[in-house]
Amino acid sequence: MPLQRWLPRNRHGRPRKNRVALAAAFLAKSIYGFTDTRQLIEHLKVDESMRRCCGWRHASQVPHESCFSRAFAEFSRQQLAQHLHAALIGKTQGERLIGHLSRDSTAIAVRERLPEKARQAKAKKAQRKSRRKPRKARASERGTLIQRQRSMSLKQMLAILPTACAGAVKMSSQGQPDYWRGYKLHLDVADAQIPISAILTSANVHDVNVAIPLMTMSNERVTWLYDLMDSAYDANALLDHCRQLNHVPIVDPHPRRNGYSRTQLPKLAPPPKPPAILPPAELIRYRERTTVERVFSRLKDEFGATCIRVRGPAKVMTHLSFALIALTVDQLIKLTG
Repeated sequence: MPLQRWLPRNRHGRPRKNRVALAAAFLAKSIYGFTDTRQLIEHLKVDESMRRCCGWRHASQVPHESCFSRAFAEFSRQQLAQHLHAALIGKTQGERLIGHLSRDSTAIAVRERLPEKARQAKAKKAQRKSRRKPRKARASERGTLIQRQRSMSLKQMLAILPTACAGAVKMSSQGQPDYWRGYKLHLDVADAQIPISAILTSANVHDVNVAIPLMTMSNERVTWLYDLMDSAYDANALLDHCRQLNHVPIVDPHPRRNGYSRTQLPKLAPPPKPPAILPPAELIRYRERTTVERVFSRLKDEFGATCIRVRGPAKVMTHLSFALIALTVDQLIKLTG
């Protein structure tokens, strides 16, 4: 897969370092799980085989750390890693009929301060909360964004999604609140743990608002049959859009959509309705959704998704995209090996 297709030519000024070798070095950084660029450079100067695979014969040819930083910023502006991942998926999975596509998101914590506007809005919200209780948004107000997304193009949908660093909280599987500052990585994962599409948003963006853009992006790359999603994606507009694309949605029913809520007290309120249960055939297919959880686990444990030392959504997405490329190639080798 030639990298020169997405790299611009340098016609004026001093010749730049070989960007192909630098891109291969950043990919090796994700494969080996190095925490920072300095550790990568030290390993390149010692490991001859790794250095030659990247494109440098001698240790003196390895660029300085500042050159790596400038090249990474250039790759982030050009979205080089995203284009490489899309080309890899199109070449290996474009003609394959995928059975299940699992959709979910995970927290991406970074060492980054909140924007000035976000800090001011957070302070004003705290002041309003101390005076009066804010009104909860209605279901119709929450669903207007999904309705507008159904008539938008992919570029328009990605443009309206917030991508700035933000703070968020999520209930863990143990029932405890998990706070983090940073972003959210939304993934579509096919069978055999192959990530198909990825979108990075702010941490406070709800999963259902990214489902249609993610579905549209995956629909341009592969063909699949079933959409597997948890209860956070239980929205009528999303399910209708999924059926419109000739896919079968299998979503875990949300407790509050069928009248069942764990917060109701049996002594003060009528007995709640039993929770909705998926049919046996759909329940067996829904168990395949664990593929996306395993992909998130491998990204964080093996490919450096928890060791992010860059700032800004563009650079963070480039770092995660290199990790996705490494994971995709590793899974393809396992399938063909």
